[in-house]
Amino acid sequence: MARGEGACLVCGKSLVYTEKAEKLECQMCHQIFESYACCEDGHYVCDICHEKKGVEVIMEETGKTTSVNPIEIMQEIMENPYIYMHGPEHHILVGAALLAAYKNAGGKVDSFEDALEEMRHRGSEYPGGACGMWGCCGAAVSTGIFMSIILKATPLTGKSWGRANRMTARALEAIGEAGGPRCCKRDSFKAVTEAVNFVEKELGVKMELPEKICCTFSDENAQCLKARCPYYKNYESTKYGAIRKVSSDPALLQ
Repeated sequence: MARGEGACLVCGKSLVYTEKAEKLECQMCHQIFESYACCEDGHYVCDICHEKKGVEVIMEETGKTTSVNPIEIMQEIMENPYIYMHGPEHHILVGAALLAAYKNAGGKVDSFEDALEEMRHRGSEYPGGACGMWGCCGAAVSTGIFMSIILKATPLTGKSWGRANRMTARALEAIGEAGGPRCCKRDSFKAVTEAVNFVEKELGVKMELPEKICCTFSDENAQCLKARCPYYKNYESTKYGAIRKVSSDPALLQ
């Protein structure tokens, strides 16, 4: 599997979406799944195989970070080659970065290891492509999962149930306002920004956000909104793996 502008992890070509789910064989595990997407050449990789290595990276890095800035945590993890441009691993990454930053900022988490594992479990159940097929982006849902975990919300709780749902709604509204096509990086940045502000207002725990969020992944996204994305204009693009120049400030070189 390799990162690249095309979304297919087998050949690098673009994905094709259908209006109805079809039975497809995963090229990695060879199990049969129902899916709305395969690449132009018919290759299909299931969510489990797609996210497996990336989730391992997410769990390891969020488990040891000391940062109180969830955007910073996410961007560092996103540079790993197993975190692809798009994919269901972002449904875990958003909430895991928030959990880590929240705990590091003094937020109450009874057992961080258990909370992180629960984030992995719940996030992995949310399917890839739901942003378009269900009208509910997994990055937004991940913020609701995060809120549910720290507040111990269930279908039978009161205030915590409401907060978890309002969190998802706020993140989803911000993502929807940007318009499509989908971008897992842009959607993750939007969702986390909303979550940081929501948590400070509702729970009094102050995490940090960068003064500017500078996306460095445009060259990997064939559907990048370019100038219409609020995170695109803050950097000069180069191919993945090269040094990315962010404005003229040496402190922002990556």
